[in-house]
Amino acid sequence: MFDITPERAGDGEVRFEVETADSISTLIADASVFDDLHEAEHAAEDAEVTSANGVEFTKEMGWEVDFSTAPVLCEPFGQVIRAMAQVQPTEGDEQILSAKGSGIVRIPGGTLPEGKAVGAGQTLLVLESGTVGNSDLSVQYAKAESDYMLAKAEYERKQTLASDKIVSEAELQKAEADYEQAKVIYDNLRRHTSAGNQAIKAPSGGYIGHLLVRSGQFVDAGAPLVTIVRNREIILKAEVQPRYYPLLGEVTTATVRSPGSNEAVTLESLGGKMLSYGHSVDTGHPLIPITFSVNRDGRLVPGTFVEMFLRTRSETPVLTIPKESVLEEMGNYFVYVQLTPEYFEKREVQTGRTDGIRTEILSGLSDGERVVAKGAVLVKVTQAAGGLDAESGHHH
Repeated sequence: MFDITPERAGDGEVRFEVETADSISTLIADASVFDDLHEAEHAAEDAEVTSANGVEFTKEMGWEVDFSTAPVLCEPFGQVIRAMAQVQPTEGDEQILSAKGSGIVRIPGGTLPEGKAVGAGQTLLVLESGTVGNSDLSVQYAKAESDYMLAKAEYERKQTLASDKIVSEAELQKAEADYEQAKVIYDNLRRHTSAGNQAIKAPSGGYIGHLLVRSGQFVDAGAPLVTIVRNREIILKAEVQPRYYPLLGEVTTATVRSPGSNEAVTLESLGGKMLSYGHSVDTGHPLIPITFSVNRDGRLVPGTFVEMFLRTRSETPVLTIPKESVLEEMGNYFVYVQLTPEYFEKREVQTGRTDGIRTEILSGLSDGERVVAKGAVLVKVTQAAGGLDAESGHHH
């Protein structure tokens, strides 16, 4: 609490300096000093802000909800091309690991979440030996070992006989081929099995794409088990009408929004970039493809579709506000303009283009004004409930 007695009337400013161990911060506030209370009250009445479409929304009300305001910006805002795009994995990005024999799936550690980073050679799953005849992994391993030992002995025997010219060169070559084939099968099973169990290992570093089985599930030989994603990039492939072809070379950025979601994200926040666009169309499919690469961060799922807003380069500034500031009512659009820290005016506007994040304003607002961004609907509800009589109270 500060008790300050000015020496004379007039306009001035009040400075507060807050000193800490690291720095000194200065807070400056404008102030007017009057000769007497009566003059101050009249000045306050003259400065009162009122509006026939005004609504009071106090700081305390804003603290209780997701509420914010944002300035009207005058910024370059190019043409916007709206399109649907499919999320696709990059070429050769995913690898499916399959069972080499039948068995029961076990997951070391109990879980294998999608998106988990894995290293080359890391054991992802274990197939415990099954019990169904020749598909039993332990049976396969025993047979492979037996075939290898027999082929090795036969090859070594014929090597000795060949040196004495007892067997032909063709017989020796066949024995060698049989031995090499048996050795490959045996070594492969030996590398990936232990006590009749098969270890499913990551062939390279990457990330878990999809786990296709559950712990305790019985699978046959050849069954797909898990996909490994080698890198964190995915592709967004959009298709636009040929009339937009002259603009595609000017596309500099885009925003992406999943269907059913009100949240849009920028291409830059996804680490994305435009890769290419088509220069011709097929008669059976008269649309032009345009592709982007973005980082795989869990928000975009390969195989799904997203909405894209492609923006072109522009040097012409226009007024824009957050898209969430704009409310629709019976075909008309309006926003809530901040007149004082706790007093807002409902004002009709004409809107132009939108990129899913910001919307162009053609009329109704001026550069530098502030509008309600998050929580505009709550201000509307407050006004509808009779939150303010435009002729009552003072708003400074």
